[in-house]
Amino acid sequence: MTGMDARDTDLKKELDATLQTRRELGEEYESALVDSFLEKVDQRIDGAVERRVRRQFAEQQMTAARDSRSPRPTDSFGERFGFGIVSLVLAIPLSAIGGGVANLPGMLVAWAGIVGVNVVQVARTNPGLFRRRRRADRDDAWED
Repeated sequence: MTGMDARDTDLKKELDATLQTRRELGEEYESALVDSFLEKVDQRIDGAVERRVRRQFAEQQMTAARDSRSPRPTDSFGERFGFGIVSLVLAIPLSAIGGGVANLPGMLVAWAGIVGVNVVQVARTNPGLFRRRRRADRDDAWED
């Protein structure tokens, strides 16, 4: 018998006891007996809801704890290495096309594009790299 079946059996026994008591005491106690039985049902429902809420809250806390751990880097060595290799491999035909079509200016444009794509990749994987840093020691030196 599972936990749910056991609770259902207990509730059925409570209902049978309430009906038996009603037969013995008569109709004048019927509303009090029904109220008592409904109070027991409410307590069971409240207990079940409380258990579910506690379980869901615990699961949310576990999820939040997992998510709050230090984030993994957005890239790995393999990703950076692969991007560098692809850039170099694509640089050869792009340089040939740019140089063949527009000589030196075409080749410079091709290499500017390659450098630009690599700079964007570095900025994406290292967000704080290109931020301007304030020199606190120089600012504070004049305030003495």
